Amino acid sequence: MPPPPRRSAHDVPPPPRRSTHDVPPPPERPAREMPPPPKQAAPAHDMPPPPQPAAHDMPPPPARPAPLVMEHRVLKSLLGAWALAACSAGEAAAVEEHLGDCGPCAEEALRLRDAVGLLHPEESLDLDPGLRSRVLESCLGRRPPRIPVPEWAVPYDAETARLDALLRDIGDAEWHAPVRLRWFERDGRASRKSTVAGVIAHLLAVDGLVGLALGLDDPLGPEAGDPQLPARRTEAYWQASRLPPTRAVREPWRDQTHDVVRTVSFAGDGSGRLPVPYGTVPAPPGEGPGQKIELPLRDAMVDRAFECWIHAGDIAEAVDYPYDPPSPRHLHRMIDLAARMLPDTLAGRRRSGRAAPPRDLVAAGAPGRSLRLEIEGLGGGEWFIALDSPGADASAEREVAHVALDGVEFCRLAAGHVSPVEAAAGQDGDREAIRDVLFAAASLSRL
Repeated sequence: MPPPPRRSAHDVPPPPRRSTHDVPPPPERPAREMPPPPKQAAPAHDMPPPPQPAAHDMPPPPARPAPLVMEHRVLKSLLGAWALAACSAGEAAAVEEHLGDCGPCAEEALRLRDAVGLLHPEESLDLDPGLRSRVLESCLGRRPPRIPVPEWAVPYDAETARLDALLRDIGDAEWHAPVRLRWFERDGRASRKSTVAGVIAHLLAVDGLVGLALGLDDPLGPEAGDPQLPARRTEAYWQASRLPPTRAVREPWRDQTHDVVRTVSFAGDGSGRLPVPYGTVPAPPGEGPGQKIELPLRDAMVDRAFECWIHAGDIAEAVDYPYDPPSPRHLHRMIDLAARMLPDTLAGRRRSGRAAPPRDLVAAGAPGRSLRLEIEGLGGGEWFIALDSPGADASAEREVAHVALDGVEFCRLAAGHVSPVEAAAGQDGDREAIRDVLFAAASLSRL
């Protein structure tokens, strides 16, 4: 054998610990060559044994097969199965080795493992009531969609998703649980008994007005004709079936909500000016053809989000399920729409003799008597309501009354779930004006 290379003292590693019969290590020499080994190899029994490591230094035996060699995309696709402990031993080893080198996959694996701990049977009603809304908000906030939903359609998208999550949790028998639909009509309370499935059928029929304006199919069928009033569409849908609605109505309702959101998203923000007919209110005998009700699409979508939330609350109450109000920014849009509709509603009540006559008619755009509506809590803000002329400029300069209400309480008033007399309102100023505005708010409700 040729002699080993020259090494200095600090290059020579310390000798391993050997037993007494081992050959001692050569002395350390800083710059001298080590002697060459003998030309004749020593017998095997004279060879020194290899160094024996201590017991605690022994490597553990392999517990499973070596990791498989896979591409990154394959390993990423296995993360869900790995979180559920559904991988083979080789796949699990490959995934775990990959997680030590790939930060994004490691974070995703941690999230999936946490999500596995939240899995519950679908029939459970014991989840945190805020969990679904937090998950939905987190999913929507992860990254913006390629085709964004217009801001005025987001409340409808969110409220229909929340209601659909509630419907998924209820059993077959609960779809037939009784639900009392309530609204305000002719200065008094009105109600109609239905079921959970019947309420979803009602939402399907009325949401169809928005779908018709967007060119979608009418859930009432092609024989429905021109758009009708929401109550008439609901009655027509209920009566068209020989049997009461069942949970089967969830599928067409959900499909229609998805179609509506998808269509307005592709149409873009400019479609918000598209008119949505809500039918025609018959006029008293001898007073013409009646009043045509119409909302721009941006307001109609908020109106449908509002009704979806209200009726979801009715369903949740019927099946004893906790249900929270919408997010503050969505609730603010709903309150804003109701406040903007109050002057025209008040004028309509005057024409039918259910409100005091105007005291100071002014031209459109001119300052007129106003009521300050202050909404506290969620979705709060201030709105000035024109009292005498719907087109008047309502402002603080001619404020004659002030009403303060909680945001959710005001929405319940506008939904006909709270009587104007029972509304917990802080009131100051012209009592007649306050009464007219509160009753006008309740008159916004309908079946």
